Amino acid sequence: MPDFSGLPLVIEPDALNARLDAANLIVVDLTSAARYAAGHIHGAHFVDPKRTQLGQLPAPGLLPGLAALEQLFGELGHNSQATYVVYDDEGGGWAGRFIWMLDVIGHSRYHYLDGGILAWEAAGLPLSQDTPARAGGPVSLTLHDEPTATREYLQSRLGAADLAIWDARGPLEYTGEKVLAAKAGHIPGAINLEWTAAMDPARQLRIRSDAAQLLEGLGITADKEIITHCQTHHRSGFTYLVAKALGYPRVKGYAGSWGEWGNHPDTPTEV
Repeated sequence: MPDFSGLPLVIEPDALNARLDAANLIVVDLTSAARYAAGHIHGAHFVDPKRTQLGQLPAPGLLPGLAALEQLFGELGHNSQATYVVYDDEGGGWAGRFIWMLDVIGHSRYHYLDGGILAWEAAGLPLSQDTPARAGGPVSLTLHDEPTATREYLQSRLGAADLAIWDARGPLEYTGEKVLAAKAGHIPGAINLEWTAAMDPARQLRIRSDAAQLLEGLGITADKEIITHCQTHHRSGFTYLVAKALGYPRVKGYAGSWGEWGNHPDTPTEV
């Protein structure tokens, strides 16, 4: 029986289809309840994307509480030997955020299905309407700080030569023409590349094959610490995933994102 050893972080539908019977496989679907009910990958567990966020203003994108995470991962059957394959139907925002959460709980055995359910369907692979049972009750988790940039940490790093802030919001949010917080604009020094600009619409929203060159041209390079954000660390779930998939060694998600930064009285901004 084939396993996932030796495969890159980002895998194609055929690679997953050949391994659906692998031991300790946990497939996570982060589409929507309606989309999941209409058909999903066999054995996939549906996770409502809202469960990946704290959901409280002004920074709904912060990590859920430990008890909520332990309940969620218990339902999935989390264990140290598990291999996760995560997908959505939007190019990787929610899936990338889930991968960030796996990093937060210290679990490194995971893959992203490039193009998600759109690529799976385009490959003509079968869909299922069977719903796997919840695996069990809460599991004990340890949270790790490294994958996350807090507001205080990011402020302490502003202006550093080895820092690249990847702002995954739309250009009008970045320039301050579209205001979604008390303050308009962007974090000083941040580089704007909207999340969808790194997707290939001709290939079911897979990660662009030239993503490395695209980022290099903007100064988002592997020799820097990459801190990525959007409004709620949903869109920047995808940009976190891209940087990880390219092998960048220092990547953090700013979970508070602009919801926190743009509403805090002591944060500097640029327009």
